[in-house]
Amino acid sequence: MSNRLFVLSFIVLMFVLGCHQRKNTTNSESKSPTVKRELKQPVRQSKADTSGMVHFVGGTFMMGSEKGLSNEKPVHQVTVKSFYIDKTPVTVAEFRRFIKSTGYMTDAQNFGDAGVFSFQKRQWELVPGATWKYPFGPDGPKAPDNHPVTQVSWNDASAYAEWAGKRLPSEAEWEYAARCGGENKSTYSWGDKLIVDGKYQGNVWQGNQITDRQGADGFVYTSPVGYYGETTCGLTDMGGNVWNWCADVYEAYPGGEYTVQPNQNVRVIRGGSFFFDANGAYSYTVSARSMNSIETSLFNMGFRCARSGE
Repeated sequence: MSNRLFVLSFIVLMFVLGCHQRKNTTNSESKSPTVKRELKQPVRQSKADTSGMVHFVGGTFMMGSEKGLSNEKPVHQVTVKSFYIDKTPVTVAEFRRFIKSTGYMTDAQNFGDAGVFSFQKRQWELVPGATWKYPFGPDGPKAPDNHPVTQVSWNDASAYAEWAGKRLPSEAEWEYAARCGGENKSTYSWGDKLIVDGKYQGNVWQGNQITDRQGADGFVYTSPVGYYGETTCGLTDMGGNVWNWCADVYEAYPGGEYTVQPNQNVRVIRGGSFFFDANGAYSYTVSARSMNSIETSLFNMGFRCARSGE
């Protein structure tokens, strides 16, 4: 079997990029996501439910940060139209309704494995049988209904969004929302500190090393959505818990020194997660950005949806 998981060093960010080299895999046609991803009708719900979403009036804001990594620079003016965005990441229970309604097969199910970090071996592994239902593999715990769904690729997230009558948020919309309509100038969506009065403000990695013991924030892995409260504009989990997929191809901001070759198969992720990141607290900021391939499924990556609207 071909090696579909490798560690990619990007600036000083650490993340996993799943590379599905099906041309070197036997019986590749039988594992094709294109074949198995056909959905039952109806593909889309009759009407999008916006009751669990927060509405933002469009406007112009300054995107990026001069204090962050080079890929967050330069700060530049961006205008977004009015939109809705999910208050929380999509939960396991919500994703299950999608699966039951459509019979959809995720990328992790199609390929037979997904990315899980082995704390014992201290390395990423493709674990056979790891899926949205069992994010650590069939021998691990079942994903709780009120936690964000993980082990979903960009392809999976896009399929869910289409079914729900929504879409994935653009990177600009995500940051606009994290900044509460572009008005919030704080480091994180909730303020300027990770810990306030001895209490963590999000589900984040505690410490600077992969060997550091976890649980001081109440959780070792994912946490229930909304556990740490809402931002002033009503959103939860906009920093930590799970990375959020965005619609955009990952590109450099205009006018900066940072450069990258755009690739349609590589999309933006935002928000950081419960898991270790080489950038530490910087990964949870409103301006921090990273990326991953559209077929990658990881135990610390989920999504939320958006919808255009006045």
